[in-house]
Amino acid sequence: MTLPSVKIALTIAGSDSGGGAGIQADLRTFAFHCVHGTSALTCITAQNTLGVTRVDALPPEAVTAQIQAVVQDIGVQAAKTGMLLNQGIITAVSEQVAACQISNLVVDPVMVSRTGAQLIDDVAIDALKTLLIPQAIVLTPNRYEAQLLSGIEINTLEEMQTAAQRIAELGAKSVLVKGGGMTNALRGVDVWFDGAQCETFAAQRIDTKHTHGTGCTLSAAIAANLALGKDLRSAIKAAKDYVTTALEYALAIGQGQGPVGHFFPLMQRSI
Repeated sequence: MTLPSVKIALTIAGSDSGGGAGIQADLRTFAFHCVHGTSALTCITAQNTLGVTRVDALPPEAVTAQIQAVVQDIGVQAAKTGMLLNQGIITAVSEQVAACQISNLVVDPVMVSRTGAQLIDDVAIDALKTLLIPQAIVLTPNRYEAQLLSGIEINTLEEMQTAAQRIAELGAKSVLVKGGGMTNALRGVDVWFDGAQCETFAAQRIDTKHTHGTGCTLSAAIAANLALGKDLRSAIKAAKDYVTTALEYALAIGQGQGPVGHFFPLMQRSI
């Protein structure tokens, strides 16, 4: 029997030993969409549902070698970036995206946590802004990352829209400002600026504390849908629907914040 050709997506991100975010979340998301997932590891974290206790960066040369190995043999229809950690890795990834002509690039600018803590230094942020963001088909900052990139405080829908437009000036083809860190009625409301106009994506609000990995999952789902040939708007809408359902089946594991349920169809079947 000849199987149909499968689409390929690449995640360039860090490892989460707790399995809720990073490479682990991305590969599960790709698999859900029946897209073959490939990976280039940037760093290794020791973490669980309570937090991160250690981070070790891989050499930029190792990241470069992984990307080249995948692209030169298997090929890539879409890619996403997550935690890139430092200037050297960001530079290496940016060079490879250009050299390998990866056009469907989703950049999740992992710079600031949902609680507002800065995760990478200012030199790395500058490299991200000047080297990688201009190559993105869509940039997916959370509230605090959007504030840092736009230079404005974000508390209202109008400020989310203004921030998205300002961030687009960095060169990304489009910007999706995520509302997971917003409050009250704006929690979970995302604003997408496509270079010409803003559109709002809202979804059912899920009351759960187990939201670890939502940002990684959303960007991976967008990449997977782009790999499948969907246009960007449809890819974003489908990705948001996927994350919303995964939140309904979030996993209450560990003693802290558990991850979303990436494999919810299997969970539905077992229930």
